[in-house]
Amino acid sequence: MLGDLTLWFDPERSSKVGTTPDYRFSLANERTFLAWIRTGLALIAGGLACAQFLPPLPIEHLREIISILLLLLGGLVALRAVDHWARTERAMRLGVDLPRSRFPAVLALVVAVGAVALIVAVLVQVF
Repeated sequence: MLGDLTLWFDPERSSKVGTTPDYRFSLANERTFLAWIRTGLALIAGGLACAQFLPPLPIEHLREIISILLLLLGGLVALRAVDHWARTERAMRLGVDLPRSRFPAVLALVVAVGAVALIVAVLVQVF
């Protein structure tokens, strides 16, 4: 999943490969990166909010499990964002197809499953 880590920390190296793409494409790639970072930060904030503000749930340690899962997912999204940004920038410079990713679909499924699990936890607490 994670490509060449040196591309993350050495943008000069990336600029020596291929030809410079139209700046609008590079800026669009950067905006996509920033959107993924915001998503990661929102997941991390949700994890911290769960840890601090959720009352104890009927299943022992469920609150802590939810918090940890959200924090881990937020960190994973941030790492995936920088990896995708670097791979996309490199592909644009080399004039090859942009990298494909199943990550958005996987993330959507994980969030949906998490939402269903929380609905079940709330219903168990209510009834």
